[in-house]
Amino acid sequence: MSTAAIEQIYRHYTVREYRSDPVSTELIERIIGAGQRASTSSNLQTYSVVAVTNAEVRARLAELCGDQKQILQAPVFLAWCADLSRLDRICRMRGYEQVTDYVESFLVAAVDAALAMQNAALAAESLGLGMCYIGAIRNQPAKVIDLLGLPRLVFPVSGMTLGWPAAKPFIRPRLPMSAVLHWESYDLEGEVEALAEYDQAMVDTGIYEGRQVPTPGRDDRMEEYGWQEHSARRVSNPMRTGLRQVLCRQGFDLE
Repeated sequence: MSTAAIEQIYRHYTVREYRSDPVSTELIERIIGAGQRASTSSNLQTYSVVAVTNAEVRARLAELCGDQKQILQAPVFLAWCADLSRLDRICRMRGYEQVTDYVESFLVAAVDAALAMQNAALAAESLGLGMCYIGAIRNQPAKVIDLLGLPRLVFPVSGMTLGWPAAKPFIRPRLPMSAVLHWESYDLEGEVEALAEYDQAMVDTGIYEGRQVPTPGRDDRMEEYGWQEHSARRVSNPMRTGLRQVLCRQGFDLE
C-alpha cells in the first residue's frame, strides 16, 4: 500500500452535513466498483447494494432510521446488504439446494458486505466525497426490507449517506494502539492506563461539553465524562432486540 493510501485512511472522518450537489451515476458506480474489489469469502460475493437517490424514498428511509436529517441532505443513500439470494438462484439453476440455516452463512455474508462497504467508503473519500454509516437502518429492518423490495435471504446490514461535505468535521482520536494490538496472546497489562489516556483525549476534543459524572465507587468525587462512561452507558441498554425474528423471516435461521 502506498504512503498516500495510508494517509487517506488516517484522514477519515464522518460527514453528517452535505451540500445539495448531486453525485453522478458514474461516480456512484466507480465507488461501488471499488467496493467489489474487497476480499470476499471463497469469491462468493455475498452482498448487494441498493442506491437510493429519490428524495421521497430517502425521506421515508430517514423516518425509519431515527429521523436523521443527513439522510434527507445527502443526495445518495446506499443500503449495504448481506445477500445469499443470488446464490440461492444459482443453486436452483444448477440443481443444488443452498444451506442457509446456520449462523456461519449469515456471518459470511455480513462480513463480505462490511469489507465491500469500507472499500467503497475509502474510494468515496479519495474522490472528495463524504460518508457516514447508518446503523439505524436496523431500527425497523422489516419496513426497510419492504420499502426497498429486498427478497428472501437479503438483509440490510448498514446504510451509508454519500455526498459532498458542507463542512469539514474534526477527526476523532482512536484508542491507543496498546489497547487493541496484542502480541502472541490477549494481554490486559496497561489497559487501564491506555483507556484513561483515551478518555482524556476524547475530553480534550470538547465532544462531551465539559460534563462530569461521579467516580465509580466514589459518589463524593466527580470526574470528567469520557469515552468509558459514554460507551458503558450505551452498551448497558438493549438495542434492536427484534433483529433475530426479521433475520429468520428473511431465511437466515441462525442455528
